[in-house]
Amino acid sequence: MKIQQSAEDYFETIYLLKKKKGSVRAIDVVNEMGFSKPTVSVALKKFRENGFVTVDSAGQIELTDAGLAIAKNIYEKHRIIAEVLMSLGVDENTAYTDSCRIEHCISDTSFSAIKEHFYTMREQKKNRGEEK
Repeated sequence: MKIQQSAEDYFETIYLLKKKKGSVRAIDVVNEMGFSKPTVSVALKKFRENGFVTVDSAGQIELTDAGLAIAKNIYEKHRIIAEVLMSLGVDENTAYTDSCRIEHCISDTSFSAIKEHFYTMREQKKNRGEEK
């Protein structure tokens, strides 16, 4: 199932807020993403209907296993692509902005190859004493 970029952004935001704050409510998503309350409410309803999130009676949002898998995948892409770009000399702000765009369109095959290459090169540098 292909997930739209906007849904991936929501899942990643919920995932990161949960890691940072311990719990997530719709208002947290509104504040983090800059969307209106109705927009977030409609999105969360669709995600609940499709089995990606649950929302308890207190309004706490939890990613289901399916939602969590998507969030972790997109977050890993975001983080690693930014690290690769920074290793090439791109400033941190630009690297994270660009990685947010790239993460949505890169294939899993290409991302796996980039990740493997990046980790191999980083390990080689470390073994030569070039990296902390």
